[in-house]
Amino acid sequence: MSNTWRISSFNGALLAAYFIPVWTIIAFSIMVSPIHGLYERPSVSIALYASDYLHLSKMATVRLAWLLALARITVVAFFAVFLAMAAFSPLRKKSSGSDEALAVALCLGSVLSFASMMMASKVGEVEAMRMHASELLMLLGTAIVMLFETSPKPAVKAPAAETSVPAGELSLQQP
Repeated sequence: MSNTWRISSFNGALLAAYFIPVWTIIAFSIMVSPIHGLYERPSVSIALYASDYLHLSKMATVRLAWLLALARITVVAFFAVFLAMAAFSPLRKKSSGSDEALAVALCLGSVLSFASMMMASKVGEVEAMRMHASELLMLLGTAIVMLFETSPKPAVKAPAAETSVPAGELSLQQP
């Protein structure tokens, strides 16, 4: 079993163990109370940027909050699909189908964390910027591991030589 798991799969499973509960709680708090949920620590940089630079109305701010919750739930869903496909042994052994779900989750999560980090730096929210930067580094680290990791190749036995050459003679002829 351990020889079918790759480093990126372990790393992706650890990321999923963090992002699924944390981002689900954040998204549900936004869904229950959009304005209040948007102004909590994980999303405050987006809320302050929207109010300071975009000058959104109340309904537009609610729509922005719901779109943010939808984006977070989408990333959570792709992490959940990755975990389900990685846990199912025949799929893991046959192909790397779970890598696609992990790649989509990493891409969407990285874009969201990067945008949140940039908005936090623009509005001066240092703690939110640190949180988004650490999430971005976790996501990018896994993406880099996935990019450079090669799949293990089965060992190929060399074919046995048909003719044996005596120890002192070397032949330059093609067999």
